Amino acid sequence: MALYKLTDFDSDYRNSAFGGKDIKGLDVYAGNTDDKVGSVHDVLIDETGRMRYLVVDTGFWIFGKKVLVPLGRCRFGREMDLVRAIGLTSKEQVENMPGYDDDMTVDYDYEEQVRNSYRPAGIAGPAKTYDRNSYRYNENDPDLYNLSDTDHQQIKLYEERLIASKQRRQTDEVAVGKKVTASTAEVSVPVEKERVVIERTTPTSAQAVTPGNAAFQEGEVARIAVHEETADIDKQAFVREEVNVRKEVDHSTVDAKETVRREELEVNRKAK
Repeated sequence: MALYKLTDFDSDYRNSAFGGKDIKGLDVYAGNTDDKVGSVHDVLIDETGRMRYLVVDTGFWIFGKKVLVPLGRCRFGREMDLVRAIGLTSKEQVENMPGYDDDMTVDYDYEEQVRNSYRPAGIAGPAKTYDRNSYRYNENDPDLYNLSDTDHQQIKLYEERLIASKQRRQTDEVAVGKKVTASTAEVSVPVEKERVVIERTTPTSAQAVTPGNAAFQEGEVARIAVHEETADIDKQAFVREEVNVRKEVDHSTVDAKETVRREELEVNRKAK
């Protein structure tokens, strides 16, 4: 599997992988000691994007020599401020390890030399052979390329948070309908009724009638039509009122207060 230098694989590796920090230049210490081995010169990454080796410049021990440390043998400081190389224990060991050059091609045979430096048998032991066509980093040498659970324990700190949600439920129902009520209404209509008034008068003095002008007649002498109005009451429907039915939404805020818990990390150091 081809290996790439860090900047060749990702030019913005500081922000994309290390939270703005630069892994290059970190001090490297031998195991859990205070013996400084050197510093991180570069990182080799496989084509899947996984880090496989740190290139360590061992200028503190052997000036000008660079060696590869498999990722599984690297322990990073909590603040990403240093690297501890588990497996680099002595200057003599580094002297016997294959050196790395920026212009070289890291092939399978070179990697096997590096791996044999960290395998349990050590440099002096026999090299274990693998099939170059089927070799898998995490399967064939998990202790070299997988992060150790012992040295990389993950502690999860939990906290409680208030999660607000809303539920919609029906609280009421309004039915709007019509009903008919009956009542007695009164209306006054003025009407007219004619009547015939016959007035009879007696002259105060007798007046003579010219002979021949006396009208002695029999039968009908006058006809007067008499009228009377009657009230004609009828009913007619009119629009008395218009009613519009709609819904309005009232907005308000419901405040809730609860006690939430949060875990904090406590570190107790025991002096030996």
